[in-house]
Amino acid sequence: MRLSELTQAGRSPALPLSITLADAAGPGELQLLTLLRVLPGQRYVGAGVWRGRTVLAKLLVGSKAARHFQRELTGVRLLAEQGLSTPQLLADGLQEGEGGWLLFEYLEGAHSLADEWARVETLPPLADEQSAVLGEALGVIGQMHGKGLWQADLHLDNLLRHNAQVFLIDGAGIQAEQAGKPLSRQKVLENLGVFFAQLPRNLEPFTEELLVYYLLANGEHGLPMEALQKQIDKVRAWRLKDYLGKVGRDCSLFSVQDNASSLRAVRREEEAAMLPVLERADALLEQGHIYKTGGAATVGRVHSQGRDLLVKRYNIKNLLHWGKRFWRPSRAWHSWVEGNRLLFLGIATPKPLAVLEKRTLWLRREAYLVTEHLSGPDLIEAFAPHVDTGDVPEAQLQALDQLIADLTRERISHGDLKGHNLFWHNGRWALIDLDAMQQHGSDASFAAAHARDRERLLRNWPVNSALRTLLEQRLG
Repeated sequence: MRLSELTQAGRSPALPLSITLADAAGPGELQLLTLLRVLPGQRYVGAGVWRGRTVLAKLLVGSKAARHFQRELTGVRLLAEQGLSTPQLLADGLQEGEGGWLLFEYLEGAHSLADEWARVETLPPLADEQSAVLGEALGVIGQMHGKGLWQADLHLDNLLRHNAQVFLIDGAGIQAEQAGKPLSRQKVLENLGVFFAQLPRNLEPFTEELLVYYLLANGEHGLPMEALQKQIDKVRAWRLKDYLGKVGRDCSLFSVQDNASSLRAVRREEEAAMLPVLERADALLEQGHIYKTGGAATVGRVHSQGRDLLVKRYNIKNLLHWGKRFWRPSRAWHSWVEGNRLLFLGIATPKPLAVLEKRTLWLRREAYLVTEHLSGPDLIEAFAPHVDTGDVPEAQLQALDQLIADLTRERISHGDLKGHNLFWHNGRWALIDLDAMQQHGSDASFAAAHARDRERLLRNWPVNSALRTLLEQRLG
């Protein structure tokens, strides 16, 4: 096929693909065998074979192809010219009306530092294994900054470890202030802000310690922690806003369909598993274990394709209820957004997998939310043996302290913080039932809502009981 035909190939073209390209040696065929990243109709990145050699191919098509090609080529050349480790560019080309292409050496067995981080992320904060991954990343970033370059799209996926060496990839994000001369302090702070903003909040106390790895590679500037923290906070706020914008938009992370008869959003990697669940949600609920039925919601554990899921159906009770609900986003959609908010912020909650709003000519009807199922005890069950003694395991108390601290830091109120809405899972208290959750824009509005949350939580136990007295002290 011709390169330009990729504009119509969609997100998942059938593989292998044979694509005709031409370099200085003449026309040749690229056999594209796998796809790693796809932006439909614009960019296709994958592994293939070119002139008998395995390559990593970046194929750029559509109306923006020339601009994207030039940006990628410029970045790749900057890295190479400054002696930074990056996969060798073997061939490239840009053809008017067709698109652009860049073929790189394929690093067999390479793993991104994001993959390496995923293996150690759940360890205690700044465990040796975590330090090793982040230290490698910061060392390479320091080398790059020392050469006057920065990566605008700086994240661990753009750093590859191969044969004990870390390679910088994604030339499109590489920019230069003055190539060959160390980056200015302001640019360093801005770029490090992007990096640290992506790390879990529990690593924030160790930022200064982690900076040592960076300074060993680039000690050109003193880096004031207050200024760096400002950049981190700024980027974190932007990233959250950007992420929540994607939960309702068809993109690489989410599959979304929005029309007059329904609104459906599914995590992209779960699409094949979730579509059958949404299609048979009512039947699955009938066959499953019901926790709550009737009224405004029906909640049940269902089994599909070898795993347990939680399905929550938001019912329309009567015509009056429908008149209050049809014109605004459903509670299922609100819970979908808030669940993704918590997930992004690193606050424990069952992963939201899919949501479906049924509609008639855009007017909303019943809706469904599908999440992971948590099997652990809720807070009421876990604390029941300790009501009279207050002898709660310290690990569970500390986890509750941490949850409240996290919600306070992010100015998030739950809206119905009863004990049945917190589940013990993997050493943390996970929040469920997010229908009334809200992230507040001011300290004043949060303070009032937080006080209501605190009072609702304490009402689970008798006044003057040992457990309630203990929690009153701990919750402040």
